[in-house]
Amino acid sequence: MHDTNLLEDQPIAWTPTPDIIERARLTKFMRQVGVSSWNELYEFSIRDVEKFTEEVIRFLDIKFDAPYEKLLDTSDGVEYPAWFRSGDTLVPNEPGRRIAGLGGGTADGDRSVPATSAGLNITEMCLDRWQTDEMKDLPALIWEGEEGGARTLTYAELMRAVEDCAEKLCDLELGLGDAVGIHLPMIPETVVALLAINRIGAIAVPVFSGYGIDAISSRMEAVEAKAMFTGDGFPRRGKPFDMLSVAARAVANVETLKSVIIVERSSHAADDPPASTDHVEARERKRNDARYYDHLKNDLFLGRKIALWGVGRDTIAFCETSTLAQTAAEDPLIILYTSGTTGKPKGIAHTHASFPIKAAQDMAFGTDVGRGTRISWYTDIGWMMGPWLIYGALINGATICIYDGAPDYPTPDRMWDFCAKHKVEVLGISPTLVRGLAAAEERSGDTPVPIGGLSTETLAGCRSDVRGDKSVPAPFERHDLSSLRMFASTGEPWNPAPWWWLFEKVGNSKLPIINYSGGTEISGGILMGNPLLPIKPCSFPAPCPGMDVDILDENGRSVGPGKVGELVIKQPWIGMARGFWQERERYLETYWSRFPGIWVHGDWAMRDNDGHWFILGRSDDTLKVAGKRVGPAEVESLLV
Repeated sequence: MHDTNLLEDQPIAWTPTPDIIERARLTKFMRQVGVSSWNELYEFSIRDVEKFTEEVIRFLDIKFDAPYEKLLDTSDGVEYPAWFRSGDTLVPNEPGRRIAGLGGGTADGDRSVPATSAGLNITEMCLDRWQTDEMKDLPALIWEGEEGGARTLTYAELMRAVEDCAEKLCDLELGLGDAVGIHLPMIPETVVALLAINRIGAIAVPVFSGYGIDAISSRMEAVEAKAMFTGDGFPRRGKPFDMLSVAARAVANVETLKSVIIVERSSHAADDPPASTDHVEARERKRNDARYYDHLKNDLFLGRKIALWGVGRDTIAFCETSTLAQTAAEDPLIILYTSGTTGKPKGIAHTHASFPIKAAQDMAFGTDVGRGTRISWYTDIGWMMGPWLIYGALINGATICIYDGAPDYPTPDRMWDFCAKHKVEVLGISPTLVRGLAAAEERSGDTPVPIGGLSTETLAGCRSDVRGDKSVPAPFERHDLSSLRMFASTGEPWNPAPWWWLFEKVGNSKLPIINYSGGTEISGGILMGNPLLPIKPCSFPAPCPGMDVDILDENGRSVGPGKVGELVIKQPWIGMARGFWQERERYLETYWSRFPGIWVHGDWAMRDNDGHWFILGRSDDTLKVAGKRVGPAEVESLLV
């Protein structure tokens, strides 16, 4: 184990082999644009952002209906660039509906009117185009719950479920431009709900599944939500969490909210669907009990419309008419709330052509995800990585693998068991979780762990410690992790010790750790590793392609190697926030007020002499020690 805690002067830990480089989707993209090296690609991507973005759209095979005339127009300022302009395009919208907030098509009576951007409903790129003989029967979603339930939805089944849910939303008189909250754990219905909301042209507003009453109600009030998905609860470490009463109290005073869609999370039994006959009968008795329904409608949700819904537990058939709304590329898709270090949470507004395309680009280039790749990220729908996982994987034709539960319950090897069982190839995992799993390994060494059931071959392959007369595998060694190709991590800075534990022990010094840093406002990454570049512990080998990134001092000058400064972005990118929801001036003040025409992200950063980047923490969280600025990541590394 490497015990150094300095971020500087780390050695190269991983170097890609020729076969990894050859199979990488980033290599295929480089061939598409006619460059032969990473440096050439990056220079091209920031020299001509519009052309680069056009090549990304071609690589991801994103289709517009009707097409755009001008991809990027900054004539009105870099802070609010216009994307996918197509001023002569006519987009028929629902009669009497008006899109709020971000521009795009509007409707006056039943007339079609000019849209400001090309036509795109991103759910077509996630679902419809994969309904082919080659793809429709491949898994789109694999889910496992803490209590042992598991299920798989193919692309065809996911499509049917989304259409079914979208039809229910239409029955509740929801449509174009309406905000709909998602207050659910990471279950199949969460994926379906997100896509169904988008499919009818409504705006998804995810909130963290563990939020309290005030956090939920303030967000629903801010967006004037018309409806909200919630669940009847979920287990954590074997104990139930009652979501329903929290949701009821949260929406009690949200006057605009007229409908609640309740997902019966508890009906995901430990048996794989279809559920047992007894379970189905019990559920139907509950649904048909007028007293239960009246209790939900009148006692809990104060007279609002109630819909009980779940994926695949009712008969699902193709809808007679499509629920697909004809939306513009720059129509609002999702509002993601992020808590700043100061002030109230920010509602980050994204469109059909912003967040999903940037997510799919980063997933393809950074974590090498393509058709059939199984990618898992331990996340929540209320954190940007939840929607990032869903949109990015489905646009790339990959398989979403989600686990809903405590990652070390009921045993410390639960996460590794999940990866082995479902043949996960890319695992997204946070440094905090890695520290916990590493600590669990140390604890498992104090007391012999039962190893009954492990094959002789598995035991022979374990790099085990010998305690007494028993060979005791570490938790990760109890499972076949040969499907894993790489780890990925975001959300916080690394410390060297847990980084080396994951790389050397779990990855056997062979699997890269793709470090990823950006934010909700970015739709993904500013900095990110990839399969073509050598990796140092805790570092980022380079910026994401298309991100014109620099580190500036307090006077706006670029700093040299080893110097700490503000991380900034100097040109627009496809995933940039389309503003804060109904807070234009706050958006400009937050990111654009420090240096004219430059996005200041709020992170301290540094480059070393080899050109590797490091994030040192939020720039408003720094300390001064002996006259030097010190980031919290550096202090934390010393403590760890």
